[in-house]
Amino acid sequence: MSKIYDIEVEIQNLRENLTELIAQKENLLDPQVIAASKMLDSILNEYSKIINDKVEK
Repeated sequence: MSKIYDIEVEIQNLRENLTELIAQKENLLDPQVIAASKMLDSILNEYSKIINDKVEK
């Protein structure tokens, strides 16, 4: 499998996790929600960089 596919799977998992946390905590400022959001942001940035690098080639 490609790195892009692996990242897409990870993004989907992190999104599902974040959605579940938000439903459980009902508070977007909960430390666990913030941590999950930061993890998702980080992997989305990595994904974006990979895609942009491929487009520029």
